[in-house]
Amino acid sequence: MRPVRLVFFFFAVLLLIPVPGLARVVSVENVRMWPAPDYTRLVFDLSGSVGYRLFTLSNPDRVVIDLHDARLVHPLPALGNNSAIVAGLRSGPRPGHGVRIVVDLRLAAQPRSFLLRPAGPYGHRLVIDLYDPAKAARDRARLRAMEIAPPSREFVVVIDPGHGGDDPGATGHMGTEEKNVVLAIARDLDRLVSAQPGMKAIMTRTGDYYVPLVTRRRMARGADVFISIHADSDPGRSPDARGASVYALSERGATSALAKALASNENGSDWIGGVNLGDVESGVGQVLGDLTKSATIADSLRLGDDMLPYLQRVAPLHSRKVEQAGFVVLKSPVPSVLIETGFISNPRDERRLRSPVFQEATARAIFKGLRRAEPWLLARRGVPLRIARAPAAPHEYTVRPGDTLMRIAQSHGTTVAALRNANRLRGSTIFSGMQLRIPAAGGRG
Repeated sequence: MRPVRLVFFFFAVLLLIPVPGLARVVSVENVRMWPAPDYTRLVFDLSGSVGYRLFTLSNPDRVVIDLHDARLVHPLPALGNNSAIVAGLRSGPRPGHGVRIVVDLRLAAQPRSFLLRPAGPYGHRLVIDLYDPAKAARDRARLRAMEIAPPSREFVVVIDPGHGGDDPGATGHMGTEEKNVVLAIARDLDRLVSAQPGMKAIMTRTGDYYVPLVTRRRMARGADVFISIHADSDPGRSPDARGASVYALSERGATSALAKALASNENGSDWIGGVNLGDVESGVGQVLGDLTKSATIADSLRLGDDMLPYLQRVAPLHSRKVEQAGFVVLKSPVPSVLIETGFISNPRDERRLRSPVFQEATARAIFKGLRRAEPWLLARRGVPLRIARAPAAPHEYTVRPGDTLMRIAQSHGTTVAALRNANRLRGSTIFSGMQLRIPAAGGRG
């Protein structure tokens, strides 16, 4: 190698060696706070991944976060007074290229922290979850009690408003956020269920904060049904997609391209909402294997069929049958459906979804579907029919495009033979628009 080329080579190598003091400095661009009933979440938006150290101090209680090679772009914002745990934030420089952030606390909280890579509308984030130890212990005990409690004589409905907190869900042309619309509908449904004697509602979230999918699913244990409420956008970006639809879990893939795309979007919520992957419950594979049994899915399909006629009275349906896909949140041990109340990406649907009148009407439609399903669901777990209030009676079902006798039988808790007997069918041929008589629960021919 010639001497001149050798000199250039050594200079190039020297440029690749990191020099102390010249490391890339990460900017802290914003801080957001999301108070939940049992913890408060602080989210720091960063320009890149950062190294940090976190520790607690007492007298007074506070959490200290030292960010290495970082700087504040703006002064820390005032976070408001709505957290029972966080009293305020302070910041100061650290020796070298660093910044110290102090979280003043109202009580001795247990911090958990993790970094998130870019996802959805966000870049790099540092998440600090601050737990009230006493309340967290009570909530864990309540969840365990739900899982092992004997069957309740009440009809228990878990209502799941999708998204929340850092995860806004879909956003409409007018800036409407899915997380706010579905929370309003869920609150209306909660009031309807709670006011009905013999029924009990449990909300997975009651405010603007994120609940991990696995936690939502765990809250369904010990309940009779799980209802997840959404108002999504068309993953294909088409503004023409509109109308309500109902989804159940699938063991063997999605029933349509749209169902597959929606499930993919919803299953990615944990990446946007912010979940520490180390928090995923152990033995998930076994749980999923136990929960995706055909009997539970068949009950979910029947529950969805009970919802559709009432939703159709409130708004047009995007799909006239219960679609299926691998929604993680529906992998519960109880009949579970995900209801898309409309497409927030459609201007007409968005205007409707913003209306409190439409929100209440949608909640009432879901409630009527629950009332229709209540007798046969209670009968499934052996609750006396005097508690169920109305025995499951024969009713009519209108065949929808794509229906088969096997699928209709599964979704209504009967058999193909019973359907044939009830309708005097010689074979299995049916057609869209055909009226079928569904035998009463337990009528299996």
